[in-house]
Amino acid sequence: MSDAPPILQDRLPYTPWASPAMRRLPGIQPLEMADWLVLDEAYGGQMALRERLIATRPEAVHGLMPEAMAAAQELLDTVLTLLAGRGDFGIGADCVIRPDGGRVGVDRAAPLLTLGRLVQEDFCLMQPGEGGAPVLTGAILCFPSSWMLAEKLGRPLGAIHDPVPQYDAGLGLRVERLFAGLRPGRALWRANAHFYEDPALFQPRPASAPRAKVKGPAPYLRSERQGLIRLPVSGAVVFSIHTFVIARASLDADQVAALDAHPIGYDPARPQPAAP
Repeated sequence: MSDAPPILQDRLPYTPWASPAMRRLPGIQPLEMADWLVLDEAYGGQMALRERLIATRPEAVHGLMPEAMAAAQELLDTVLTLLAGRGDFGIGADCVIRPDGGRVGVDRAAPLLTLGRLVQEDFCLMQPGEGGAPVLTGAILCFPSSWMLAEKLGRPLGAIHDPVPQYDAGLGLRVERLFAGLRPGRALWRANAHFYEDPALFQPRPASAPRAKVKGPAPYLRSERQGLIRLPVSGAVVFSIHTFVIARASLDADQVAALDAHPIGYDPARPQPAAP
């Protein structure tokens, strides 16, 4: 565990373990495009960490296959358009002023790295591969939760989720059908939740050394608010990840009470809220 102070949100704005719809995998819900990107109280801390990771560990947090460049540029344009509609970003022709005062040059030759310096979300690009199955062709992944981008880039959905036990053949087919039916302008979202001993946001881990199962309620809860959109021109599917890490003590009374009915990750006899 790092000696640096943890970067935490004050609250978790949803409760996936208390929602029957979200507990049923894949737990997908409709989402307005205007609500796709989230800026919260951890923005300054998360963005400072993202800047450091991109500067010092670019090979660990970024990957882009040549065939995904056009989709990555389209995603950059999509995000810039959404940010231009807000009042807290200053969007120029070649520079963006972030809400925390950071200046980010718009580099269309490095679209995902540019995005990684603008918003808290990580982004994964999925495009049809051999046989039509979605393949991970690009990503900016500053906050991996127990996986490594280098191991997953260029691989299809099923291989990306290996060895997640909940992601069996049946769930894999449902997710692929969901991807196939996704239409531009109609966003979707889901969320997971897991207890962690270590609050660090950057937690890459190879598939050969999976994270040890937490034996009981740990000091921190980590949740990914995951979004899905389809880009209208390239047709690529964008999988976005907004990471929340909160102290267990920051859960509200209703969230704590819901844990009695639906414990997270430490009672194998109980249903789990979501897979990574």
